[in-house]
Amino acid sequence: MKKFPNAFVILISVIIFAWIFTYIIPQGSYQRILDEVTGTTKVLNNSYQSVDSEHLSFMDLILSIPRGIIRRADAIVLILLIGGCFYVIEKTGALNQGLVKLVRILEGKETLALVLVSTLYAAAGVTIGMQEEVIAMIPILLLFGKSLGFNTLTVILMSYGSTVIGSSFSPSNPFAVLIAQKEAGLPLLSGSELRLMVLAIVLVVWTIYLVRYAHRNRIEKVQMPSAHESMTARSKIILILLGATFCVVIYGLLFLNWDFNEMSASFFALGIAAGLIGRLGINGTGESYIEGFKEMMFASIILGLANSISLILKEGMVMDSIVNGLFGPLQYLPPSISAISMMVAHTFLHFPVPSYSGQAVLTMPILVPLSDLIGISRQTCVLAYQYGAVMGDMIVPTNGALMAVLALCNIPYNKWLRFAIKPTLIILLVAAIALVIAVSIGYR
Repeated sequence: MKKFPNAFVILISVIIFAWIFTYIIPQGSYQRILDEVTGTTKVLNNSYQSVDSEHLSFMDLILSIPRGIIRRADAIVLILLIGGCFYVIEKTGALNQGLVKLVRILEGKETLALVLVSTLYAAAGVTIGMQEEVIAMIPILLLFGKSLGFNTLTVILMSYGSTVIGSSFSPSNPFAVLIAQKEAGLPLLSGSELRLMVLAIVLVVWTIYLVRYAHRNRIEKVQMPSAHESMTARSKIILILLGATFCVVIYGLLFLNWDFNEMSASFFALGIAAGLIGRLGINGTGESYIEGFKEMMFASIILGLANSISLILKEGMVMDSIVNGLFGPLQYLPPSISAISMMVAHTFLHFPVPSYSGQAVLTMPILVPLSDLIGISRQTCVLAYQYGAVMGDMIVPTNGALMAVLALCNIPYNKWLRFAIKPTLIILLVAAIALVIAVSIGYR
């Protein structure tokens, strides 16, 4: 059997197929207006119409690759600087010493460690919609997981997978729920009671699946390279600064409207401080940063390439046609079936629109009037969006964060898809039940 294409080949292939589809799918567009109060562009409902626009040339296809990477520059810089920061900390020995200490504490309590790490990442998804930030932590997580006897797939599930779960079922994810509620004309954070109940149920189901898989697929524990070293005072200071930086970043994201640039700056400063405190010297710290950049470069490019796909579909004037084709038929279905179908349609739409915040802005103005028409509350419409679109990040190959994580873990996408489809479908089944309940109780 031939080797399955790697992440780079897959994304380049999808970009080419997207370009070909711009010649096959009928061109169309919704009318849009600029909201001068918020500065956002809104889609007018029932404004879809066919258009006859010039098709993208081969040169446009080639140009979409650097342009897609450039448009994710902030996320790419974040990955590079966080990756470089962790590489510097690793070179000081503080990270290994800290992990050794943690592994010793958790010896014989591997299940507890798994649950705690999964819960921590799920909480990051709930609060700040974490995804890209996981990429730079993967090398450390792999080391930690293998020292506890967990295989690579378990490590991906407990980290990246848990952030997707938290982001999907969060009552407050600023990049999903809040944007969608704003577009739907709903009070922000409204309807949180049902969302919290569903979140709790999903976390229990997810944890049970994760623990069962981990126990059935244990590997021989890999001893840490510094297992016989004791933690130095310098290492303790560096790890305290690392924890403090995470706290500052989370506070900034939640209360100071921070974005990727502020996060990048914070971790860059931490890396410089850690290198100097760890006696790497100025040159040594710089060289360690460069090595960290090298480790993260492939993952960063993968993240940028994924953005080129939606760029081509939008400029080829077929993105709106895809949206219209997916959601138009829902008006002819019963409300409960429509809600579930809406969720499924969002998952499929997430292939060409890997940004779930962009998906909310694109679809909510269209779906809210449709929901009013077919008897689905706007709150349920938002539920269908967040469950379907964000959970799509678990499997869609156009999601740059997922493909970057798989690339760092050396896991082919086809292997991941075969593995991840089962837990994804289980969670979507719980989501479908929640949607039926929401329709039946008139959730608002």
